[in-house]
Amino acid sequence: TGFKGTFAEFLTFLRTDPQFYAKTPQQLLDRAAWISKRVDGEVGKFIGTLPRGRFTIVEVPADIAPFWTAGRGGLGTYWLNTYDLPSRPLYNLPALTLHESSPGHALQAALSQEQEALPAFRRDSYISAYGEGWALYTEKLGKEMGIYETPYEDFGRLTYEMWRAARLVIDTGLHHKGWSREQALAYLRDRTALSEHEVTTEVDRYISWPGQALSYKLGEITIVKRRAEAERELGDRFDIKTFHDAI
Repeated sequence: TGFKGTFAEFLTFLRTDPQFYAKTPQQLLDRAAWISKRVDGEVGKFIGTLPRGRFTIVEVPADIAPFWTAGRGGLGTYWLNTYDLPSRPLYNLPALTLHESSPGHALQAALSQEQEALPAFRRDSYISAYGEGWALYTEKLGKEMGIYETPYEDFGRLTYEMWRAARLVIDTGLHHKGWSREQALAYLRDRTALSEHEVTTEVDRYISWPGQALSYKLGEITIVKRRAEAERELGDRFDIKTFHDAI
């Protein structure tokens, strides 16, 4: 980016410069829709079997938005949090959108529903290590798909990676080593470009939901490892679409 300064100063720049933030809720929603539509043009090159089910983008309801994560996705819907726009950086939006919509949660949930040969409990249940592991993996896949357009957006992807690594430490610290809430807040604040609001809501989430933060990374690590094994074993015969269909 050509930024001159320390990492801490870079994080302050990212958290405060107006160029990185939407002015209105609609602007944030529009940008997410644009990213999703660009994914539509690429996803068929990476996944062989695409679901018939579509998804919509909806604002998180105002009564729960102050306490919710930046976004959540699933069957039919990608919920985007437009509360407190100065805490919703645009450079994080490509990674968030890949994770929560397509080819992340919305695509995976629709495909699961359409596997009619499977019993209902297989189609309807949600195993966090698999579902979240897949969604984390699709953030990486977005790099191969060409979805990150600027160095700032790629940094958004990387700061999400760092967030997921940091929360492995935070979850263990809180629930095994007796960390205080303040220790956990400082750890996440100092190591990622998440906004102060997100740092707070995320740490409170880890306090109330032991182990959930760990499941993401366990799943992603497994998928990345399996892909490396397949690429090594198959060489020139490796087909990315077939691999993703198998997953």
